[in-house]
Amino acid sequence: MAKIHILGGGTPTPTVSRFGSSYVVEIGGDYIMVDCGPATTQKLVKVGLWPTTIDYLFFTHHHFDHDVDYPCFLLCRWDQSVGKENVLKVFGPKPTRKLTEGIIGDEGLFYHDINARINHPASQKVFVNRGGSLPRKAPHVLAYDIEPGKVFSTPNWEITASIAEHAQPYLDCLAYRIDSREGSIVFTGDTRPCASVVKLAENADIMFCMCWDHQEIMDENGESIGQTGTLGAAQMAQNANVKKLVLVHMGPNLSHKDSEFKGINEMAKIYDGDIVFSEELISIEI
Repeated sequence: MAKIHILGGGTPTPTVSRFGSSYVVEIGGDYIMVDCGPATTQKLVKVGLWPTTIDYLFFTHHHFDHDVDYPCFLLCRWDQSVGKENVLKVFGPKPTRKLTEGIIGDEGLFYHDINARINHPASQKVFVNRGGSLPRKAPHVLAYDIEPGKVFSTPNWEITASIAEHAQPYLDCLAYRIDSREGSIVFTGDTRPCASVVKLAENADIMFCMCWDHQEIMDENGESIGQTGTLGAAQMAQNANVKKLVLVHMGPNLSHKDSEFKGINEMAKIYDGDIVFSEELISIEI
């Protein structure tokens, strides 16, 4: 059975319970990360996983609340390795490749750290004691800039990307669908309600949908531009015939129990499937 770990269920606005976006999907022994927002690496460990277990990372877009922990994750995964792990594959819209090279490349921002850990005797000793063999190699990551369509597949699963209407033309933004024998999972990323995401999510078992605030508040203050609120999320899920709707990317106004009850009651009038107001560090099975 596929399992999804919610590491970050919030927004750029930190609250005591949510901050940024990140998820890990377990399918057939593979661990697939979607987005890498604030404190993702630490939250990964909190749910019982380890950076070296992640072999795939998919970015929906490059707002900081979706990618700011990427340097930490890359460096920690490499630092904790023994040189025998699978090569990390990273996919996302531009500038995914540029960011990756800028972090761990020969002239990257963290070359000083990497160089020291490769060459300093104390770092070498820790690496050997962990099970590595000298000489220690620099990080090697396969990073790809992608566009909508079939992105990647293994014998156990395949992932498809579609346009998410959020911050264009300044940022390319994607939604993802993962299909396997264990079910279908959709991550809308940040988006307004749009036909491309509804089509991507058709008949999915579960959809993780951004939900910034109550719809009437967003409509009143103008924050519905490029974003989805409670009623928009419910309508997309209903139109797509999704079995379960999990709300993520929730802002401060939705981070209170009374707001959740209000939202569920309003959304249930539109969407007749299961509705989950997510919490960070929980896991959901299909």
